[in-house]
Amino acid sequence: MATSKLDAIMSEEEFATFVDGLPRVKCREPINFCYQWDGYWYRIDFVKAAIAAQSGFLARDDDVILASSMKTGTTWLKALIPCIMALNRDNIDHEEDDPLLTNHPNQLIPSIELSIFNPKNLDSDALNVDEMPSPRLFRTHLPYSKLPESIKNDNSSCKLVYITREPKDVFVSLWHFMNSISNAEPCPKMDEEFDSFCKGIHPFGPFHDHVLEYWNESLKKPEKILFLRYEEMKKDPKGQVKKLAEFLGRPFANKEELDNVLWRCSLERLKNLQVNKNGLEPCLGIPKIAYFRNGLVGDGKNSLTKEMQERLDKITREKFEGSGLDLQVI
Repeated sequence: MATSKLDAIMSEEEFATFVDGLPRVKCREPINFCYQWDGYWYRIDFVKAAIAAQSGFLARDDDVILASSMKTGTTWLKALIPCIMALNRDNIDHEEDDPLLTNHPNQLIPSIELSIFNPKNLDSDALNVDEMPSPRLFRTHLPYSKLPESIKNDNSSCKLVYITREPKDVFVSLWHFMNSISNAEPCPKMDEEFDSFCKGIHPFGPFHDHVLEYWNESLKKPEKILFLRYEEMKKDPKGQVKKLAEFLGRPFANKEELDNVLWRCSLERLKNLQVNKNGLEPCLGIPKIAYFRNGLVGDGKNSLTKEMQERLDKITREKFEGSGLDLQVI
């Protein structure tokens, strides 16, 4: 773990003073409080980790970083990317080469702010990024503006894969996820949490601003940032995963390789693998199974009232107007 990097930037007292100057709101358990830093909301340990990462993380040219806001289909990508990168093209059916059999997807792509630089990381085996063999795989929920400069630098050839999703589905998925990891009884009311989401007050929110930052950068640097939509991946998994593999510099040699990766990473298989059904995710202490629900497209319409849908749709239209981005369900 790399939390000592923060000491070179500011002392604990200086950090406490810095945080005291940030807007703060009470949030549901297990977040408890969110702090607004340069327009985005974070748990306090995420702020500390992001600051430490900005100077302590040095990107390599062959690094791959998976970026997203929360609950946008990230777990699927956390399985797909390692499988593509580790695919044994000489024996694609060999089970010993399947990293998903013995690892939860979170373990295959460590998080910059949730694990590597996080002072609350529960995993005693946390990685030292400098000692990781190349190519290194990382993930982050940080907005583009808060990524370490070594990742964003034009001289860096590292790759960024961003995944997003229709916002109504994002909220509903986030709602169920937070309920599954919270010990609070009773659960907060959905309409109250929905109001906070619409106002952008949720971990790594506002959602729309997060998406737009990566979208705009992907238009400027398509060779560096691959922007994916969850709905397109569900509609055309073969075409989208083929595009992903080509972007990563690991194109499939034949249809069998593509089909094997899609089968290995299917939600149904991941949900039923023993490694994902029991125990806690080592970094945050969250039940491993909490990361797997139904992965349906359009699920937001089944859970939100007509008024809630119309409110969030209006925000989405206004936020994305003129951007060329459309997250409506395909």
